[in-house]
Amino acid sequence: MDFVIGLPRTAQGYNSIWVIVDRLTKSAHFLPVKTTYDVSRYAELYVKEIIRLHGVPVSIVSDRDSKFTSAFWKSLHRALGTKLTFSTAFHPQTNGQSERVIRILEDLLRVCIIDFSESWDLKLPLVEFAYNNSFQASIQMAPYEALYGRKCRTPLHWDEIGERDGLGPDLVEQTVSVVRKIKERMKAAQSRQKSYADNRRRELSFDVGDHVFLKVAPMKGVMCFGKKGKLSPR
Repeated sequence: MDFVIGLPRTAQGYNSIWVIVDRLTKSAHFLPVKTTYDVSRYAELYVKEIIRLHGVPVSIVSDRDSKFTSAFWKSLHRALGTKLTFSTAFHPQTNGQSERVIRILEDLLRVCIIDFSESWDLKLPLVEFAYNNSFQASIQMAPYEALYGRKCRTPLHWDEIGERDGLGPDLVEQTVSVVRKIKERMKAAQSRQKSYADNRRRELSFDVGDHVFLKVAPMKGVMCFGKKGKLSPR
């Protein structure tokens, strides 16, 4: 679980996306949300959009957002029997797959926002659909096929068997156009992310006793820690 934040506010007031990725099948849900939502609202969305469709997860990996570390969120999943795991500071690999999805999604949305203006939330279901039906190298199939055990017929095939008349030509043309555009943008985004990762990747090896540098963001402000107990100066 993670968030894409800082998006243009839509007419419905959405300005962020809640990204939820299944570790096994790589299938994902992209839920439009507002930064003003409290944890109880996220719990409602979680039950409505995740548990309703997939049941109760065995475990969840998320970042340390205050919503996910709150007592309410922890008690909810304790009651459901779900184990919560949080990504470790300076070790984002623990939440790496949602981070990769977010990078692709952000890259994709930059273009889609230009294409769809401030109605990106209305096109988000099609973005999710296109992502879940795109080939993923890590599982050698599309997430939809991994989840349901069969390939999905997409809107791109509607006019192949005469469904155009039943659905209405305008709806078919519009949906096919949007899905095709999103798939093109997604391929470009995945290609850019792969090139970026390949250029930055270096094979590193360390031996016991080696000294390494750790990049740490500087703290802002001054923090004072009280001294207590037997180690306090007398």
